[in-house]
This record gives sequence, structure tokens and C-alpha cells, in this order.
Amino acid sequence: MNYQVNIDDSTFELNTEQLSNFDLVQNGEMLHVLQNNKAFNVKVIAHNFNEKTLTLEVNGNKYDVNIEDEYDILVKKMGLSANVVQKMTNVKAPMPGLVVEVLVEPGQAIEKGSQLLILEAMKMENVLKAEGEGVVKSIEVIKGAAVDKGQILIEME
Repeated sequence: MNYQVNIDDSTFELNTEQLSNFDLVQNGEMLHVLQNNKAFNVKVIAHNFNEKTLTLEVNGNKYDVNIEDEYDILVKKMGLSANVVQKMTNVKAPMPGLVVEVLVEPGQAIEKGSQLLILEAMKMENVLKAEGEGVVKSIEVIKGAAVDKGQILIEME
């Protein structure tokens, strides 16, 4: 299988045979990579497998990586990768918890990735982010309220 790898502003073509030539050894959070008699220390800083993106630290340098397989490349060539705006639906509690902070207000327009609410669950604060675009119709909870899993927190228009 062929891959197109975008690292910062550079693009590389790789195939599974080339990838199999890498010698990888995991050492805790770090990967020790040998390729063509060169050694690299690699740490994965962040990843999003759905979007096929990584942020890597290689020998102390940070790189943003985007990986596309043959299917991603084909979809792009066919023009099917046009950005589709996802309309935001009501925001529901993903787990039981306590509302620590409401970060939006009614009438506010939000974009994908906007921070909406902070929910404390299992002694951890979780920032709930918008999964699409929309306008906040109403806030159904107040700061300090206990919520159940699936309960509507924010109603969207």
C-alpha cells in the first residue's frame, strides 16, 4: 500500500516495503528508530487517529505529520473531499459528573472545536468541545449542577 506523508511543508511518498525497512525499538515513551544506519529518537506528542495526524518530536525537533493512504488520495483526486460543515446538535453529558464551568452563552455562534463546558468526572476536569458549527439556543445546566450520562447540557439551534 502507498502512503503520502505530509510533514510540516514537505510531502513524501512511502510504501509498506519502505516502512518495513525501519528498525523500531520502544523504550518507554520514546521510540528508537534506525534507518539507513542513522539513529533517531522519536516521541509521539499528540495524535488524532480519525484525522490521521501526529505531532512528533524527532531528536528534539517538533514535526506535524499528516498521513494519507491510497483511499484518501483517491477521494481527494475525485473532488469528494470538499469541506462539509457539520451542524452541531444538542450537547449531552458523555458521563455523569459535576458542571465546573459553562463557557458559552445563549445566542453565541460556535465553530468546531470551540470549548463549551467543563465537566468534572472521576476527579478529572473534561473540556467538552463542539463537534460542529451552530448557535447556542439555551444552556440547560448551571455551574455546580450534578448531571447524568446522556443529559442535555446545551441546546443548539
